[in-house]
Amino acid sequence: MKKPFLTSGIITILFFVIGFPGLARPGDKEIKNILVIGWDAADRSKVNDLLKKGQLPNLAALIQEGKMLDIDIVSGATDTKAGWTQLLTGYVPEKTGVYNNGRYEPIPKGYTVFERLEKFFGPEHIDTVAVIAKKDHVDHEPPFRGSFEEWSELVEKHIKRIREKYPFFTVTPESALDQAGGRVVVRDGRRMVEVPGKPWYKASQGIDLWVNGLEENEIVTQRVLSELEKRNNRRFFFFVHFAQPDHLGHRFGENSKEFESGYLMDDEYSGRIIKKIKEIGLYDKTLVYIVSDHGFDKNKKTHLYAPYVFVATNDPTPVRSEGTREDLAPTILKKFGLDVSGIEPRLDGFPFDTPTPARKASPILTEEYRHRYNYIDNKEINAKKVIHFD
Repeated sequence: MKKPFLTSGIITILFFVIGFPGLARPGDKEIKNILVIGWDAADRSKVNDLLKKGQLPNLAALIQEGKMLDIDIVSGATDTKAGWTQLLTGYVPEKTGVYNNGRYEPIPKGYTVFERLEKFFGPEHIDTVAVIAKKDHVDHEPPFRGSFEEWSELVEKHIKRIREKYPFFTVTPESALDQAGGRVVVRDGRRMVEVPGKPWYKASQGIDLWVNGLEENEIVTQRVLSELEKRNNRRFFFFVHFAQPDHLGHRFGENSKEFESGYLMDDEYSGRIIKKIKEIGLYDKTLVYIVSDHGFDKNKKTHLYAPYVFVATNDPTPVRSEGTREDLAPTILKKFGLDVSGIEPRLDGFPFDTPTPARKASPILTEEYRHRYNYIDNKEINAKKVIHFD
C-alpha cells in the first residue's frame, strides 16, 4: 500500500532539513553566500548615535531585516591585528599568537574561516575572497631576516609611501622594529634584524583572492564589485575591509567631524556593495554582516582601550543581542553547515543562535588586562630587544 502523499512529503522535507542544515529551516534563508564588511574602529556608541540621527541608512536597513548585536571585547587588545584575527578565527590570542599590533606571529595554518570553508566544501565549490583597505596590521608578509641596514631601507620605502598621504607621519627604523614585534640580534659584532611573519602570512596562501593596501573606500568597493561580477554563479565568502573611521580618528580625534564622516563613508560604500548583490540576484541567498574590530578612546586619537563594538546583520535568527569578537567566526561556519562543536582546537566563540552567558568588558582598563593584552606592554614582554651572541 502506498504511503499517503502528506506523509511521504513530510519525510522528504525532513530529509532535506537534516541532510542539509541551514537550507530549509523555518524563518531562515537558503544560505549560499556570506559577506562580511569591516568598519575599522567603528565605536558602538557613535554608531548608535548616528543611527538615531538617521545618518546611517544602509546599516539601518540591514538591521531592519535582521538584528544588531552589542559586541564586547573581553580578550585581545582593542586594535586592528588582534581584532580581525579574533573575528575571522573564533579564537582568543592565546591560541593564535596575535595579542596586539606589536606582539604577534602568523595565525596557525587552518585556523581561519577562509581555510575551514575551503576544506569543508572543497576549493572547487567555494570562492574565498578578502579585499582590504589597510596594508599594515591586516598584512601577510613573510618573516624578515636581514641586516639592520636592509631593515632601515625597507622601512624608509614604507614611510615614503605613507607620507604621500600623511605628511605628518614620522617613524624610525628602531620604532618600526618595536611596532613590528621584532628584535635586533648581534652576531659577530653586526646588528641583524629578526621580525616574525605577519598574522595572515600562512592563511592568505589558502585564500582564493587576498588583496590589501587599497586604502580608499572607493578603490576597495570597485574591486569588490568587480569580483562579485566574476562570482555571481559561485558560492562565496567575502571579507571586505574599510579603513575608515580609524585613519580619520588617529589624525583628527574621536570628537572630530572628520572621524564622524568616516562612518558615513563606510555606510555609503557598504550600501553600494549590498545594492550590487541585489542587482545580480544573489541577495536572497546571501547573509551580510557589518562588523567592527575595535572602538575609539573618548576625546582622543587612540584606541588603547575601546572595547565596545557591534555586529549588524540581515539574518533575523540570532537569539542573543550581545556577544564577543570571537563569536562571529563560529556563526559564519555554522551558517555554512559546519559542525562547530567538532572543530579542533575548540573554538572560543559561540554562534549567535546559541544562548550563552553574558560576557561583558570591564568599563575600565584593568591592570591584569593591560599586562596580558595591551600593546603598550610590548617593551616589557620583549625587554631584551638587542640580544648579543658574541
